[in-house]
Amino acid sequence: MSNIQRLNILLLGVLSLSFASCNSEAPVLENDRELITDLILTFVEVNQTITPIAPPLYFKASDSQGIGIGGSPTIEAITLDRNKTYLMTIQVLNSIENIDITENIIKEADQHQFYFLGPAFSSNIIAISYVDPSGKSIGLRNILSTTNSPDTNNTIWRIVLRHDLDKKFLGASSPNFENFVQAGGETDLDITFPVILN
Repeated sequence: MSNIQRLNILLLGVLSLSFASCNSEAPVLENDRELITDLILTFVEVNQTITPIAPPLYFKASDSQGIGIGGSPTIEAITLDRNKTYLMTIQVLNSIENIDITENIIKEADQHQFYFLGPAFSSNIIAISYVDPSGKSIGLRNILSTTNSPDTNNTIWRIVLRHDLDKKFLGASSPNFENFVQAGGETDLDITFPVILN
C-alpha cells in the first residue's frame, strides 16, 4: 500500500470521527437551582426575651410555575407596626412536587443564605439579624425591629436566597450584604415585597 493510499485512509478515518462527534448531543448540565413556588414569611411580635406577645402575621409570594420562572408572582404587601420587634421565620415550598424546601435548606445550611436588601434596610427603616438555631447564618429565623419614625409609611424589601456561596467571604455574614454576588454561588430566589408601616 502506497503512502498516498495510507494518507487517504487516515483522512477518511478523521473525517468520520469528526462527523460522529458533530452528531452526538452535548451533555446537559445539571441545574441545582431550587424550584420555589411559595415563599411564606411569618412575623410574631416579641418582647425583649423573644417571647411572643401577639398573634402571628403571614405574608406570601407565590407563582404556580415557580417564582422567577412563571409570568408574575402574586406578592402580598408586608404590613407591620412601627417601633416593634418581631421574630420572622421563612418557609420555602415547591407545591409542584409537594416539597418543603425549608428542610433541604436546613440540611444544606453551609450552602444557603438569605439576604435582606433594599430601602427598607439601607434607609434604617427596618433592622434585621440572623438567629438561626444552628448558629449558622441562613436567614430562616431572624429578629427584626421597625423604626418609630412617623415619616416612613411605604418602602420595599428585597429577599435573595443564594446557593453554593462562600460564607467566609468578607461581608457575607451580614444579612444586608449588598455585594452578595462577590461571595460566589447562584441565586435560587430574588423577589421584592412592598412594605407598609402603620
